[in-house]
Amino acid sequence: MGTDSTYAPSEFVGADGQTIQGFDVDLFTLVAKKLGLKAKFTTASFDSIIVGVGSQKYEVGVSSFTVNAKREAQANMVSYFSAGTQWATKKGNPKKIDPGNACGKDIAVQKATVQVDDITARSKKCTDGGKKAITIDQYDAQSDATAAVVSGKDDAGLADSPVMAYAVKQTNGQLQLLGGIYDSAPYGYVVKKDQADFAQAISSAVKSLIDDGSYAAVLKKWGVQAGAITDPAVNPSA
Repeated sequence: MGTDSTYAPSEFVGADGQTIQGFDVDLFTLVAKKLGLKAKFTTASFDSIIVGVGSQKYEVGVSSFTVNAKREAQANMVSYFSAGTQWATKKGNPKKIDPGNACGKDIAVQKATVQVDDITARSKKCTDGGKKAITIDQYDAQSDATAAVVSGKDDAGLADSPVMAYAVKQTNGQLQLLGGIYDSAPYGYVVKKDQADFAQAISSAVKSLIDDGSYAAVLKKWGVQAGAITDPAVNPSA
């Protein structure tokens, strides 16, 4: 499994500096077990995973991939969770950041995420309206993007909703959520394009975990129950 292990609480390296853990890890470990397999997680840069699955470097990409048509064109996507986008800034919002009008601000995002497209479109709206562009700081790791907001290097950041909520919790009140969750969409496991049967088997395994209660138990353990789904599917946006 290729995974970007900087995306707590989905997938991240534990206190021992070696073990990859998180709700994605726990859940897909159970998916693999349902199929009589064992999941081995390998750290990879987020933007290399879909290509890595295509080249068979990884058999599955398990890394909080938001399902969209662009990704479904490259691979089979198996839905298993739902998340939106959430903003965060320093506690008290000292820079008075408004997600709806962040023109001229320095904003942190992780490379190759749907949030890059989001903030790029917002910046274009600024310049089209005669306002200053948003300075978009892109980081290889989500943990670095979060740290940039904590340090004040960037004025705010945006990421998947469970990730931002967890970051606020882990930074002991140094950050606060900003605005509501929007653009909710499913997360999907990435499977090679010509492996439709394998993708369907994974989808069926997720459904089995939902039915037997194991799925809910994993989400509850990590405090991400709000993203639960009931109907996993292959390429749900196709």
